[in-house]
Amino acid sequence: MASAEAAFEPQFFETRDGVRLRAGLWNAAEGIPFRGVCLVLQGHSEFLEKYFEVFDELRGRGFAVAAFDWRGQGGSARALEDSRKAHIIDFAQYAEDLRAFMDQIVRHMDDRPPFALAHSMGGHILLRNLHDHPGIIRAAAFSAPMLRVFTNPFPENLAIRIARWMVRFGRGNDYVFGAGKRDPIALPFAQNIVTSDPVRYARTIARLKADPSLCLAGPTWHWLSAAFASMAITAAPGYAEAITAPVMIATAGHDRVVRTEATIAFAQRMPHCFHGMVEGAEHEILMEQDRFRALFWQAFDDFIARALPGT
Repeated sequence: MASAEAAFEPQFFETRDGVRLRAGLWNAAEGIPFRGVCLVLQGHSEFLEKYFEVFDELRGRGFAVAAFDWRGQGGSARALEDSRKAHIIDFAQYAEDLRAFMDQIVRHMDDRPPFALAHSMGGHILLRNLHDHPGIIRAAAFSAPMLRVFTNPFPENLAIRIARWMVRFGRGNDYVFGAGKRDPIALPFAQNIVTSDPVRYARTIARLKADPSLCLAGPTWHWLSAAFASMAITAAPGYAEAITAPVMIATAGHDRVVRTEATIAFAQRMPHCFHGMVEGAEHEILMEQDRFRALFWQAFDDFIARALPGT
């Protein structure tokens, strides 16, 4: 089969509120049983090109792949003049992105509900959709979903209050402290906190250098305040217990972005959840060293065999 990179032909669709989003669709590999569609939901500040390797690994497992860039990142439309700002008013807008993609594109690919693989922020949004719309997904695998985040150098409660204050006093469209000076393209490998794999890190940076329009510097106060508000929703009593879909959650043993202990506690409350820890891995498990990725894919394959029998 042609690689996901070679076969990539961007498609575009619009949400109900008129935001133009970029998507990609890939057929499953030939000669193996077709398992259905796998929806891949990227994390904050990511983009389709970063996941070509993952797309091919899913295609080789019998999945057709459907993925898109969330509003405000990748090749999708930006809300502000400064295209390097990650900006959102309410995480419900991301849920609208997912609904539009499902309605306009994914439902035409297969008669069955799709499977899903979601990372970090994408995992958070998917959990909200699984809670609010049971049956939308057959089963889902998560890589380090965003349920609580590190807020260094501030205590979490103070960080939440600061974000609210900045929005209240008209600074919501400004970068959070220090973000405007960031240049992810120039960040040395030794200073990154998302992967310990120098080759995959360099590949991501090379893609950003080839197309700097894909790059985000950091979030606005509106984005951060919306993220805290959404995480408060998923932290509510009874929320995890109400998600009945079969779920696999992989957490990273050396995560410095999301709080693994919060994810484990959430997973333990879900009625049909398998949790596994990838010891030693940084936040982006799917962009990690082969030895960490192999653990994820083994757990994934075992989960698929149980969750999607006969496919």
